[in-house]
Amino acid sequence: MSDTPQNTPNEAAEIKPAATILLLRDDPVFEVLMVKRHHQIDFASGALVFPGGKSHAGDHDPAWAGHVLGWEDYDAEQRGLRIAAIREVFEEAGILLAKRRDGQPMSGEACPMEVRAAVDAGTTAFIDVVSDLEAQLDLSALTVFARWITPPLTPKRFDTWFYAVNAPAEQLAACDGRETVDAEWIAPAEALRLAAAGERKVIFPTRMNLKLLAEASGAEDAVARAAARTLVTVQPQIQSRASGRVLVLPPHAGYGAVEEPLENVM
Repeated sequence: MSDTPQNTPNEAAEIKPAATILLLRDDPVFEVLMVKRHHQIDFASGALVFPGGKSHAGDHDPAWAGHVLGWEDYDAEQRGLRIAAIREVFEEAGILLAKRRDGQPMSGEACPMEVRAAVDAGTTAFIDVVSDLEAQLDLSALTVFARWITPPLTPKRFDTWFYAVNAPAEQLAACDGRETVDAEWIAPAEALRLAAAGERKVIFPTRMNLKLLAEASGAEDAVARAAARTLVTVQPQIQSRASGRVLVLPPHAGYGAVEEPLENVM
């Protein structure tokens, strides 16, 4: 266990790259796919989150060049992050953002649960699964929504890229039962209401991005807004006020004026 106490800056913590997916649909109302983290997970346990996680070495394998669409459109960093985001939503919710090599969409259950579990455990390479399915990951389906760097409050810090994508209509979402224990489609405003009522645990970055998402009229509008925004990397700052310490977001990042009491963040 870390010796760093809560609420104490931990500037020395390694910042690890991570990727998160905001999977969107209008069916019949505007909804986003969220998963509930297992209560035994050490980060955001029990919280309602978007599917995502740390980038792995395999996400940056040059061999992916023959297994993705849009390879030439992105630099090496973005290729790896987008592959990581697609892998995470595959592991956690069973959705594969890919097309068959014949151009047809993926449909139904992309893979059995045991295949997803093997990818998650690292005993099966994700690239081998995609190859066996005769599929190609669709990197261009992902639109950058936001980028957040965890403030130095906890032992674990992440440089997380959030991507918005229209959900494939032909696929079914199902939680993995390990990292996530539930998967649900929910209106962004409803997720915020449940969080405010204390009926769901929603961590600060997720809550802020739900608020940004809720400004859109639907899935297409949310993706279009994300594409039109100038990306501002969000690095929350700890500042002192008469009422106590607060976490402050950059005013030009698109979230408005945010000063969150530190006790609401942890």
